[in-house]
Amino acid sequence: MLWTDPNDPTLIPYRRSKTLAERAAWDFMSGYDGPTELTTVLPGAVFGPVLTAANLGSVGIIARMVSGKMPGVPRIGLEVVDVRDLVDVHIRAMTSPAAAGQRFLATGEFVWMEDIARTLRDGLGEHGRTVSTRRLPDFAVRLAARFLDRSLREITPALGRRNRHSTEKARRVLGWEPRPAREAVLDCARSLIAHGAV
Repeated sequence: MLWTDPNDPTLIPYRRSKTLAERAAWDFMSGYDGPTELTTVLPGAVFGPVLTAANLGSVGIIARMVSGKMPGVPRIGLEVVDVRDLVDVHIRAMTSPAAAGQRFLATGEFVWMEDIARTLRDGLGEHGRTVSTRRLPDFAVRLAARFLDRSLREITPALGRRNRHSTEKARRVLGWEPRPAREAVLDCARSLIAHGAV
């Protein structure tokens, strides 16, 4: 499995920090002579049901879409993994002797945000009517990132990029099988509605 280049100028600080932290863990383990073993699991965009609305993290994007706070969707794609499948792969990695010293990708199905918006609009009934399925032009997102909302600067390098990673190793070694992105997205939205987050 290849490593993300932490010196890539298009890499957002969050991803850079994750890469450096994992490298530090592996560096530590290379000189460690104790009984502990290391296995890392690298997830995609984590959706699925929430336990609380106190800290939404990555599912905040679903909350904004369902609440109608996004006038459109940027041309960004995500490898969606359900939080329940992420728990499953962690348990499998902890209990399988074959996982020791390994890195596993736990990314799921690749979907464009426009498709996520359509899934929400079509699958949530009355709650889906506020979801915008209008694609925002790349130039508009870049312009907004420059002059209106600096937080958008982190996403502009991903516009139009179709990242796809293989989870074959997790499937082969751990017997892991993630659920479809549609299920993760809809169950996420339904739980946000149930918790009053939208």
